[in-house]
Amino acid sequence: MSMYINHKGTFLLSFVAQYSSTLLNCSNPDSPSMLEALKPVFNLNAIRPVVNTTTVTNIGISITVFGILGVLKRRRTVSDSWVSLLQKWQNEFTKWDPEECGTSRMSVPRTNLWLPDIIINEFMDENTAPKVPYAYLLSDGTVSDSQPIKAITSCKLDIYLFPFDIQNCTLSFNSYTLKSKYNHEDVSQAILISLRRQAMLYVVNLLLPSCFLITVDLFSFILPPNDADRSSFKMTLILGYTVFLLMMNDLLPATGNAIPLINVFLSMCLAMMVASLLETIVITNFLCGSSNYSRAPRWIRVLFLKILGRLVCLLPKPRDRNDTVIQNPVTKVTEESKTLEQKGPLGEDKTLQELRSLGRVLQAVRLQVEQHLSKSLSTEEWIQIGLIIDRLLFILYIIFITVSFITIIIIWVVSYNAA
Repeated sequence: MSMYINHKGTFLLSFVAQYSSTLLNCSNPDSPSMLEALKPVFNLNAIRPVVNTTTVTNIGISITVFGILGVLKRRRTVSDSWVSLLQKWQNEFTKWDPEECGTSRMSVPRTNLWLPDIIINEFMDENTAPKVPYAYLLSDGTVSDSQPIKAITSCKLDIYLFPFDIQNCTLSFNSYTLKSKYNHEDVSQAILISLRRQAMLYVVNLLLPSCFLITVDLFSFILPPNDADRSSFKMTLILGYTVFLLMMNDLLPATGNAIPLINVFLSMCLAMMVASLLETIVITNFLCGSSNYSRAPRWIRVLFLKILGRLVCLLPKPRDRNDTVIQNPVTKVTEESKTLEQKGPLGEDKTLQELRSLGRVLQAVRLQVEQHLSKSLSTEEWIQIGLIIDRLLFILYIIFITVSFITIIIIWVVSYNAA
């Protein structure tokens, strides 16, 4: 047996036999006469249709893929496709004169003809496609048998570039009863089917929502870091993204031994949201406890307030050194008392004493209020350091996300174009 495959996906299987030519005789040029002439041939359907067993029978196989019904992602190794298998060979018993029989082509039941046992080795399940009960006979002895196949076949998939992956699945044809005329080995020939996934569904349902949520997480840095709303907002965002991933889990392939690039992308998005929440918790705790810290060392003030502060465009505000002059109530009362002593009688000493006592109370209240409302220099420095750290981490957050996203996109694009 010889075998070859051409660029159209058609290959020939050749078997040993001896050539002899016979013609059918038709009594009339119509279909009933043609069918009557074929009845003796139908009784020979159990043997290969050659007069002599040394004749080579060429079996041409052409396969057409109509569509890929799906890929069973959870098993990773099974593809479901719809194909048409066309087989052609010579039947030496079914040659006739078209003018004598009135036709050059006739359909007959497949069960009345000899059929080659060509199978697909990668079949994983029964062919559930509808059976075509007829085959075509041509006047030159050619038999044309076309059958639809729902091919559930094993196919090793590389899902690293999912959903922008291109898969190459192999369909190998084999016969267990037909042997090669050269080495008497089993017939086997393979062809490749290239599968390109439609990625729009995954882009709309997975990638775009993830990008939107990461963008919202970035803008959440605008909220004040010492406010509880920022932490609660980020926690709500993480919870929503986790629920989103659970709902979209069926769209993702089973990882197995290989980790798809999209899983890395989604995990990175979740990890960056968690990291931003941890950063907010640390900064909020740092700012809330700044009033209990002693003054920062000089090297910290130089590094953060002068160097990093200029780098992130967050310079400290200049302190107002012009203290508000508030006249001492006691002094004011003393001056008023002197005026009264000069103008009024000495019997007003009791009123002056009460005014002096009231002035002392007001001064004590003033000093206590100023102590609670005014911030010390140490507290202001630590608050400024916390804000600078928050701004610096925000910039690093943007840089890391941008570089990571660009890297993943470049890998997807380059690999997709190379395939």
